[in-house]
Amino acid sequence: MIEPPSNEKDLAKGLMPPNFPADYVEGAVKPHFVNNIAVGEPLMLPMIDLAYSKEAAVNPHVWGMLYDSWTPSLEEDGATVFIQGYENRGENNARKKIYYSAMTRDLCDKYYADKLQRFFDTLLAPEAEGKPLMSRYLENYPDMYWDLHVAATGEDVPDEVRQFGYSFNTVLGYWYPTSDIVCENYMKVRELRAPLKEWLDERVQDIMDEKVEGFEGTFVHYWVKNGELGENFRRKDIVFECFHNFLALSQWGNLFYQVLLRLSKDRGDQAIRESFDKMMSGEDPDAKDGGAFSPLDRFAMELMRVIAPNGGSYSTLQSQQRLLTSGYNAISHPHPQVNRDEKHWSDPDAFNPDRYKQAATSHENDESKLAGLGLNKCPFHAAPMKVKDGRDTELTESVFGTVYGITDGTPAPVCDTAGYGSFGFGYRRCPGELLTIDAVKLLLKTVHREGLVFEENPSSDRQKIPAAPRVVLDDDLVFHRG
Repeated sequence: MIEPPSNEKDLAKGLMPPNFPADYVEGAVKPHFVNNIAVGEPLMLPMIDLAYSKEAAVNPHVWGMLYDSWTPSLEEDGATVFIQGYENRGENNARKKIYYSAMTRDLCDKYYADKLQRFFDTLLAPEAEGKPLMSRYLENYPDMYWDLHVAATGEDVPDEVRQFGYSFNTVLGYWYPTSDIVCENYMKVRELRAPLKEWLDERVQDIMDEKVEGFEGTFVHYWVKNGELGENFRRKDIVFECFHNFLALSQWGNLFYQVLLRLSKDRGDQAIRESFDKMMSGEDPDAKDGGAFSPLDRFAMELMRVIAPNGGSYSTLQSQQRLLTSGYNAISHPHPQVNRDEKHWSDPDAFNPDRYKQAATSHENDESKLAGLGLNKCPFHAAPMKVKDGRDTELTESVFGTVYGITDGTPAPVCDTAGYGSFGFGYRRCPGELLTIDAVKLLLKTVHREGLVFEENPSSDRQKIPAAPRVVLDDDLVFHRG
């Protein structure tokens, strides 16, 4: 890991435009240039070995947005499960399970669905017809984001908090620290992080004291209850998770855009549109028809497989040999390639939601599956953790380490096969998977219920929209009611 010099006289000079602060050049630009990222092999099992660590697994030029020191200080300033190695998460991936306790399917149904629906109703309101879609998304996203985390919307979200989120997502979208727009917004993030954390800490306290209306419908409530502010989910970690999730949820903009683009009138995918129309015109698409997933679940999952908004599972590596001046070493196991690999699917390029009728789930993948794979054991085993928030819910894992929930005796599994990599694999699997799937389902139902038709924006004056890491979209999609 490259560390900025402690002596200001040793800071880099003359390497970037003069408006670039010297500490920014040292803390963001320089690490970007000495960052080595290898491309890993498409996985054969739905599991990433522990040798591929999540400890400090972030592109190093991002650290300055998260920490004052420009380098990771997880112990002192807070951490997120997304940058912690398995060995530092507590027994049997305890931290992941605590995080997941706020994302279980029953909470999505009871609390989060209404918040997401309000967002989609605003995004796709009649007064928005004919207007560029993604700029409206960018405007309304902060209310949905903070409503989920701390039940704050409208005037309850300070202007500097909104600006922090906008600048954070702008850096992620434009990505390269050598550009003026990244430098400007990066330094704005650093300027606003302290007031953001102060506001969040006060909001966390109000939720703990049950002073916030709707406190039981927030992520923070379940992190507090089930982490008990202990070593595996400290108060500073809760605050950190709340703003780090700008990185975790930053892909939603591009995901929703890609879903609607494929349903669009003039540029859509015919197979996807026909499959959607057939499903929505049939019997209840939310009703399970014999398997673990409903038709609408399967359709949303297949969209995730095809779109693959998260390009890969990013890991740090231990070096056997390296130069003293070499930088950060990482590896990314690709998701899009494995999703369309003939080793996993007989029809990898077809849009076929029914493939998940037979695909293995996390609830089915137990020790009995290993012999058939020629394995004696895996690094993981089922170790259920009961929640402490009053629900009859436990978090457990498959033999490959994939965490999932069981509420009132009913499992809410995920597809646990190597050909479905959009949310990662094993102990590294994204804990927000079901929330994301439910968001896509609500978007699809809104499109169908309102009879929405999407087409290309006729205006040539299109705003640029940062919509995901390394993704800046032209605001080229509009809609109307058919």
